[in-house]
Amino acid sequence: MYLVHAHLRPPAQGGELPSDVRALVHGCARPGEGVEHVSVHGDVPSAPVLGLFLLAESLARAEASAAAVCGRLLESRPELSGWTLLRAEAPLIVIDGQ
Repeated sequence: MYLVHAHLRPPAQGGELPSDVRALVHGCARPGEGVEHVSVHGDVPSAPVLGLFLLAESLARAEASAAAVCGRLLESRPELSGWTLLRAEAPLIVIDGQ
């Protein structure tokens, strides 16, 4: 399983992610894309991040699937009109002392 962070940018006039964005992401996922769980990191409203946990055969495939799902989400939901997917990539985790 891979964790992929989808970094989003709201439209210039601002905006908030819908409260049901997790369900919306699941609704945009296609069979075989491996979306298992979605978390929302909205601490900074101007730069929210969706955390997608995906089952995939490789990191590259997980990142591509996350980007595809988020692309469909932003294209298909009127309440997300003007939002942009900046990138979808696995986060780098630094472990102290290693």
